[in-house]
Amino acid sequence: MADKVLIVDDDPAICKLLDKVMKSNDLETAIVNSGAEALNIIETHTFDIILMDIMLGDMEGFDVIKTIRNKGISTPIMVVSGRNEDYDSLYGLSLGADDYITKPFRPLVLGAKVKALIRRNKNLIHDTNRFLECGSFSYDYTTMRFYKNGEEIILSSKEGSLFLLFLKHPRQVFTKDMIYEHVWGNTIAVDDNAIMVYINRLRNKIEEDKQNPKHIITVRGLGYRFTP
Repeated sequence: MADKVLIVDDDPAICKLLDKVMKSNDLETAIVNSGAEALNIIETHTFDIILMDIMLGDMEGFDVIKTIRNKGISTPIMVVSGRNEDYDSLYGLSLGADDYITKPFRPLVLGAKVKALIRRNKNLIHDTNRFLECGSFSYDYTTMRFYKNGEEIILSSKEGSLFLLFLKHPRQVFTKDMIYEHVWGNTIAVDDNAIMVYINRLRNKIEEDKQNPKHIITVRGLGYRFTP
């Protein structure tokens, strides 16, 4: 069965192009043209990735992303937008987007990024044990959910990839290059800002006091270490 992509864009030409690129990569597509339609369809359908424009007719894509994540839906989201300011990409990531690509995009690059993100998300469940436990934290491979002291922690796909890396390797120091390679899939252009965004988002969700973190520790000059 082919992986399914939800395309959210109000430009018919862009929708047609995205649809063509996805189908050329053996992916099934569904297309909606507004934020409201996107929120409606994800209530009744499951997708492997969502391609989200920012400038929609009825609301900003940022608001759609925020709503999706507040519902606890961890489907990977890739923003595909004509807005190329650093603020926009960082804001999208902070809300729970997993990647941000600007228009005009190269179809081959977009297709490769989409398939890589789907693959990394699916790899979260490929393990022989159902539960991974590390101190007060645990991860259920079957449902792809994280817990702290038995209470669920709602994480986006990218947050989950990063936190799972930490849970699998407690007390190991990870450089930014290592984190980018494991979570983003390459070290060609390490984005320090993106890493900091996700470290801060994880701290907000797992630390008692994010200003004085006890679990995700900054190792000055090297990177980060997770202490359960």
